[in-house]
Amino acid sequence: MPFALFFTEQYNHRAAKFLKQHPALRSTYLKTLQLLAANPAQPSLRLQSLPDKSGRLHSVSINLSYRITLELLIQDQQIIPVNVGDHDAVD
Repeated sequence: MPFALFFTEQYNHRAAKFLKQHPALRSTYLKTLQLLAANPAQPSLRLQSLPDKSGRLHSVSINLSYRITLELLIQDQQIIPVNVGDHDAVD
């Protein structure tokens, strides 16, 4: 069953800024979102849990240098992207 992606205004602002700085990554970024909605466990996304109190914060890779952090609500089939950027900046 596919997941629903919910984009906050804050995330959309961050994503627009990221894509303005890295226009060559636009198609890879969009493909990452498509794969995420279809199957977050897709091996190429390299889904990993991040340390946070709720246990819902995860990240997926866009490529080896950049990733998207997200809140993953498995029970509701919902994914809420939180941030996008390089691996060090989005922790």
